[in-house]
Amino acid sequence: MYLFFKRLFDITCSLIGIIITVPLWLIAMIGIKCSDPGPYFYLAHRVGKNNKEFRMFKVRSMRLPKGTNENYFKADTDRIFPFGSFLRATKMDELPQLLNILRGDMSLVGPRPASVDQVQIVRTGKNAAAASATPGLTGPSALYDYIYGDMIEAEEEYRIKVLPTRLELDVWYVKNRNARLDIKMIWWTIICITAELFHK
Repeated sequence: MYLFFKRLFDITCSLIGIIITVPLWLIAMIGIKCSDPGPYFYLAHRVGKNNKEFRMFKVRSMRLPKGTNENYFKADTDRIFPFGSFLRATKMDELPQLLNILRGDMSLVGPRPASVDQVQIVRTGKNAAAASATPGLTGPSALYDYIYGDMIEAEEEYRIKVLPTRLELDVWYVKNRNARLDIKMIWWTIICITAELFHK
């Protein structure tokens, strides 16, 4: 019953969210055009429920690389253009994932999607339980990463100090998920992003 209403909630909220945020999509596109001409969006290779691959939609916040790979847990900060930093801080770069939620690739709340290159690290062994749930736009691990992970730029330091807790939170969410927890995660996400905007 919970999963049925969760899916219904996802469809309703993603449809409303897409309609309401259309002006933000336009602002993002104009900002990208002025800051770093090129594609407005890109498709990231991600792994979702039952380790099934899908394409995750994102607004582009980094300069086009000479060679793309998704082996890293941290974004290449040297490639993030100024307006891209704003997109990432406000999470506007994540808005296209509402399309993934509508399609059923993702949910509003859940473990973060895994990069194809990272599956052996984040979706096996003690972390395998995270693969049993639909990945989310937000959730405990996403919030932890937003609050603490973004403060660390070095990839190796991130792997040591942030990644283990992030993975534990993904598994914890799957084992404890319920409607009340989902609502709390959405509420705290709004609070964190709002606080970041005022801070900046």
